[in-house]
Amino acid sequence: MTMLKEGRPTTPQAAKDAHMAPQTATGNRALMLEEALIFEIGSTDTTGVDFAEAPKVASRLGGLARTDSIGLPGLSEQETVRHYTRLSRQNYAIDLGLFPLGSCTMKHNPRLNEKVARMPGFADIHPLQPQSTVQGALAVIHELAAWLVTLTGMHSVAMSPKAGAHGELCGLLAIRAALEARGDARSVVLVPESAHGTNPATAAFCGYKVEDIPATPDGRVDLEALKARLGPDVAAVMITNPNTCGLFERDMKTISDAVHAVGAFVYCDGANFNAIVGRVRPGDLGVDAMHINLHKTFSTPHGGGGPGSGPVVLSQALTPFAPLPFVEKQDGKFVLVEEETAEDHHARTFGRMVAFHGQMGMFTRALTYILSHGADGLRQVAEDAVLNANYILRSLDDVLDAPFGGSGPCMHEALFSDKGLAEGFTTLDIAKGLIDEGFHPMTMYFPLVVHGAMLVEPTETESKAALDQFIMALRSLAERAKAGDEALKGAPYHAPRRRLDETLAARKPILTWTDPALAQAAE
Repeated sequence: MTMLKEGRPTTPQAAKDAHMAPQTATGNRALMLEEALIFEIGSTDTTGVDFAEAPKVASRLGGLARTDSIGLPGLSEQETVRHYTRLSRQNYAIDLGLFPLGSCTMKHNPRLNEKVARMPGFADIHPLQPQSTVQGALAVIHELAAWLVTLTGMHSVAMSPKAGAHGELCGLLAIRAALEARGDARSVVLVPESAHGTNPATAAFCGYKVEDIPATPDGRVDLEALKARLGPDVAAVMITNPNTCGLFERDMKTISDAVHAVGAFVYCDGANFNAIVGRVRPGDLGVDAMHINLHKTFSTPHGGGGPGSGPVVLSQALTPFAPLPFVEKQDGKFVLVEEETAEDHHARTFGRMVAFHGQMGMFTRALTYILSHGADGLRQVAEDAVLNANYILRSLDDVLDAPFGGSGPCMHEALFSDKGLAEGFTTLDIAKGLIDEGFHPMTMYFPLVVHGAMLVEPTETESKAALDQFIMALRSLAERAKAGDEALKGAPYHAPRRRLDETLAARKPILTWTDPALAQAAE
């Protein structure tokens, strides 16, 4: 069979055999337009604008002045706009459909949040402005901090961390500072198998030795194994609750009591706080530090490497060691405190996490979301997230194996495995099939405690109609994989590109473009 580079048949008969349309002359498929690289569209000999001849001036660069062309293509405005618009049409987004990524909530960002974040006084301020000119911004940080403390039942909050993993680092640095202050440096951090993968990485980055704690058959922390390992060398336990199996750790208070009894601290990964916000206060469970992903629970933008925000709530025992700066109200004015104080609040700070105060744009969006919902609305956020996940779990557990389906209701995400698929069929085949159905694939092969894991998080922002459509698609793919439908192994058929070799792409990525003519000349 004659194939193009993307793996699409070029003859009508070949296309019929592959259950797809024949290749068009242009490579376009109706409104799905084939798009070349920008280097292939433009020419380095042209430019999209005309400039007057620049006057000759003496160079101050000396031997560092460029002698060759920079090699960038010249495009007109129309060519440039079309190029990036066509590329954007080949991307998936939350405004197109459901994002089923488990343990990495991708939910709707209300436009109200965006409108408020763009208001003058928020969008056009600078962190080096005099504090007297940014009282409104400082008030936003102060009020958001108060909400986070109230919702978690904790003593204080560090607002400066800029992501979840950054928040983990903040919490562990506070724990380390607290231990060192009492002359009790310890060397081990315990991490359950059901925790997020960033937890052990953060602990190792802080210089701790990481030890695993096994899970029970029902997907939760093995309490007896944890108690048996606790000792004077343990600095902290990092636990994700609800965990990556989509389950609430029912023994959380007992775990915290046991950890505190040996002088250690409890760090809770709060990435899944959206499943319990308004329903459970981590402070009541004995948690000492917990980061909150504003993009997950409070709907600020997520993806593309940022902008992120991961405030860390702290217990009374850790508050004195929290990082600078923080916002206080003094004599009726808001002040950004950037030095240690004599009060218990940050009195023995471990230092700074960032140059300024954190992500102002995310603070504004998160507070808008909180105020528009109120306490009752936030409680409903958690209830709807859990309801939607359980709806997916029970709608599919007859065609997909749910390893912890017998452990009772799940929390915010439903977990399935590849058990029961026909020989030779894998989770990857189902994920690729979802692309043809118009959905971004769910999280695959995570958590590691489940073979061929498929982790689905519908979020609370999806309607029943949207969930039903996704369930129908996933059910169809599961039935095909169980029946051994060989066509599924070739999916996706309708995406801009056919199935890629992920292993080769990860190990031998091509990160730069080379002009074919120059490459041929070099050979």
